[in-house]
Amino acid sequence: MLKRALNEALARQKELFVVAFLLVNSLSGYFIDRRHMDIVLRGLNTTAAQNLAILGVHDLLIIGSSLTGAWLSTKIKRSIVLYLWMILGTVSSILICFLPHLLLIQHVQMISFFWGISFGLGMPSCLAYFGELTKFENRGYIAGLIFFVASAAAPLLLMVLTISFEMSVLTSVVWRAIGLIALVLLKEKSIEEKYKRTSFRLILRDRQFLLYIIPWFMFSCIYGFQKVTLEHTVDVNVYEILRVIQSSFGAVSAFLSGTLCGRFGRKKVIIYGFVSLGVAYALVSIASASIISLYFYSIIDGIAWGIFIVMFVLVLWGDISMNDKAYGEKYYAIGGAPFFFADFVGFLSAPYLWFPINAAFSVASFFLFLAVVPLMFAPETLPEKKLRERELRSYIEKAKKVKEKFT
Repeated sequence: MLKRALNEALARQKELFVVAFLLVNSLSGYFIDRRHMDIVLRGLNTTAAQNLAILGVHDLLIIGSSLTGAWLSTKIKRSIVLYLWMILGTVSSILICFLPHLLLIQHVQMISFFWGISFGLGMPSCLAYFGELTKFENRGYIAGLIFFVASAAAPLLLMVLTISFEMSVLTSVVWRAIGLIALVLLKEKSIEEKYKRTSFRLILRDRQFLLYIIPWFMFSCIYGFQKVTLEHTVDVNVYEILRVIQSSFGAVSAFLSGTLCGRFGRKKVIIYGFVSLGVAYALVSIASASIISLYFYSIIDGIAWGIFIVMFVLVLWGDISMNDKAYGEKYYAIGGAPFFFADFVGFLSAPYLWFPINAAFSVASFFLFLAVVPLMFAPETLPEKKLRERELRSYIEKAKKVKEKFT
């Protein structure tokens, strides 16, 4: 019996490693392909309306395909959805190879459509699988590690761009193909009997889910408008520097917040992210002409994004679905939608929306305050028992140190 339990534990660890690698592969692959698409569109000198038709609609297709994939996972085996997802992801990377040779915007738009569908289709299933393979106490740590590795892998793979665009895209294709090969090692267990099916309607009526999704949705909309303001106001080169700063601090923050949320709870870490971001927004509204305030904002914004990506994309919906003993696909599909909706809002509002940067950030600070209000009533998703166990272990360790000091 002991041998059987050990074999099951090892098999579970192997499954978790493969699922984590699939997430790293897909997330970093998406970052790379997005960079390739941005380069092509910049070379075509696309208008704001064309960017909306290509990248804005692309974001909506990710949301739509995620919801479709979550629904599809209730009709067919999850492994089939994952195989289809990885195959489409590899094909979409191959199609991006042809982008520099396309002169018609309609062709670029078609590839962007396919790319959006291929990314969103299997992501909820992969995230739900991740939620089922992790425990409450280590889910945050592993999620933070996944996002950190994905954020670090993307720039390393993009370094090939210094050689040529074609070589960089080829590297992306090979990278996505490795993910497809890794999926072969994943032998899905018969977990169908452990969890119950649920509907989108029931999830949207779940009080705990709503108290977390509303702040996440509000922040996403705020960020979409704020991004447009910065793009209209800040010099292009400075804006690129701010993006690099944000990404760097976001990757580190994701790892640290993932570790801390398993120790202090999810809710405290999220509230810290909102409060720190509100302070950064207030500083920019007061000293909008200072480049130092923009750098400070970018650092805090990166830290907050690292927290929110880990909490609102990778951790919270797994917590809630596991508490409800339900499959997590639909929770993750709805929970991830605001991230891409924010991007769509930015493209949609770009031609029409513009505020002075100090006024824009002042308004954003106020709405950030409103976004925190639902969190005050949200129950902690990390079970109280886990928090008490950690506090007790910490107390015992401190007691041992005191005893050793006086003996």
